[in-house]
Amino acid sequence: MSEHPVAVKVVLPYHLRNLAHVGGVVTLPVGMPVTQRAVLDTLERHYPVLCGTIRDRSTGQRRAFVRLFACERDLSHDSPDDPLPEAVATGAEPLLVVGAMSGG
Repeated sequence: MSEHPVAVKVVLPYHLRNLAHVGGVVTLPVGMPVTQRAVLDTLERHYPVLCGTIRDRSTGQRRAFVRLFACERDLSHDSPDDPLPEAVATGAEPLLVVGAMSGG
């Protein structure tokens, strides 16, 4: 990671905002390169109560019913170490954490 972090915006679903006691958009200092892993590591470091809610604590894998979106793209199945879109890395667009639903 770089010495000079960039301000990355993250939008959490309602239940995680309540759990972390935060408002709409969380702005985090993330070092370069800005990846899913870097953002989620920083999020969990700043809000430890969120550990295990987005990723499994033991494996670090994204939970099945959590999706990650940015710039109108589903990034959920991208590698957690792939760079996020430039608009996210520059703070122009947020990374959206979305709780998925299933059922019949």
